[in-house]
Amino acid sequence: MSDPRPEKPVEPTPLDHTPVAPGGPSTAATLVAEAFGTLLLVLGVISTALFAAGFGEGTEAANKGVGFLGVSLAIGITVIAGAYAFGPISGGHFNPAVTLGLAAAGRFPWKGVLPYIIAQIVGGLVATTLIVLIGLFGPDGWLGKAQDGGFASNGFGEASPAGFGIGAAIIVEVLFTALFVLVILGVTHPTRGTNFAGLAIGLTLALIHLAIIPIDNASVNPARSIATAVYGGPVALGQLWVFLVFPIIGGVIAGFAYRALFDGTKNATRA
Repeated sequence: MSDPRPEKPVEPTPLDHTPVAPGGPSTAATLVAEAFGTLLLVLGVISTALFAAGFGEGTEAANKGVGFLGVSLAIGITVIAGAYAFGPISGGHFNPAVTLGLAAAGRFPWKGVLPYIIAQIVGGLVATTLIVLIGLFGPDGWLGKAQDGGFASNGFGEASPAGFGIGAAIIVEVLFTALFVLVILGVTHPTRGTNFAGLAIGLTLALIHLAIIPIDNASVNPARSIATAVYGGPVALGQLWVFLVFPIIGGVIAGFAYRALFDGTKNATRA
């Protein structure tokens, strides 16, 4: 016997593209919010990676660096903050793979994809440009060393923190981006979602970074990869295509899969 009780809808959550007020914010406001949110994300994680991750290494002083754990926490915290600050305005994607995944799942209009991606790329590039400006006033040689080291760009082979090859980078970018988008679609669902979506999404992204930073510096976000590769030198630019193509593939697969598996017609009955 089927259960006639309707599912109780929840309020719109961060990363849900549904406007929170009648009419919603203007298109310009949503794009600016996306750019600011992506700027926050990239600035937080790349600043942590470049300024704090290895601080104290190679000196007589005790190492005060935050390491991989600190970088992972940094991106989780920035996503949580961005989701609650800008999510009610733009939906808080901050990631082209997320935008395309939501569109594939029918949760975001395809006509809005390109403007969102442009805003995200601009926000990321502004973030890394600000880091470069800070580096200009750093210790002698700091900026050149950071750029020679890839500027925290994603990479494989010689550019992988642990020496993993291109096959590993492709697998983890598809797999973990897909899992990330599946989590987003689940926690922001209009009837099954949660008001703690931003927290769940941020913690998931922190977990992903804990798992795959040693493999390829953890992209799962083409805007983040572009932002660092621009300043990361020829190796980073030459490998960038992997971190554009495969996170997008993972996000789109997740979007279509979620729609087919969980948003289809209910055929099952409940006892």
